[in-house]
Amino acid sequence: MDLLVERDGPVTLLTLNRPDKANALSSDLIEALLATVSEAHRDGTRLLVLSGAGKNLSAGFDFTDFENASEAELVLRFVRIEQLLQAVYHAPFATLALAHGRNFGAGVDLFAACGIRIAAPETTFRLPGLQFGVQLGTRRLAHRVGADHARALLAASKVVSAPHALSIGLAQRRAPRERWAEEILAERERATTLGAEAVARLNAATSLDTRAQDMADLVASVAAPGLKDRIRTYRAAHAK
Repeated sequence: MDLLVERDGPVTLLTLNRPDKANALSSDLIEALLATVSEAHRDGTRLLVLSGAGKNLSAGFDFTDFENASEAELVLRFVRIEQLLQAVYHAPFATLALAHGRNFGAGVDLFAACGIRIAAPETTFRLPGLQFGVQLGTRRLAHRVGADHARALLAASKVVSAPHALSIGLAQRRAPRERWAEEILAERERATTLGAEAVARLNAATSLDTRAQDMADLVASVAAPGLKDRIRTYRAAHAK
């Protein structure tokens, strides 16, 4: 299974389970995440936890089969990713992301969409999407780290270390993986201190709601002719 789902009382734990593909976001994984997060909005979840099996949280968009996909299919997959990110960011409950290893693109956006963000000491992040013309999660990132840091991260597309991520607010805490169970328990207690309705109101009042504009910007960027050519050029330039 591409996504492992475990329910522990008020906690829903989601583990991205494509370790052989660095947990890249395939169509199947995106749909599984969307369905499960949507269900969590209705089933009494108070804390949603996201982590990744294997060596990292997520390598972002899965380019494995992009040559065989039409541009329309690629556009739809990016749209579904944006819908997933919005569902996580605007969740009426606490959301916790646990990152380790090397993380890229939409995988970093998924991390940033969560309200509580913990990175293992060796974790790195990179956001290369604008190099092939895709604008995804820009406003959410700027809300997390500030406009200046967001511009620097997106324009340079440089690798961001865990200490740097912590210093700018992309990550909130560093914790080795052996301590993650303790972190989840602590966040479970915090997530249930207030009633569910109070938490939902608090999250809504403190989240930047630019869903319509974010989707419009994403669609405009991926619908521009030549998406596959841009991806192809980017991948060729970064092939090892």
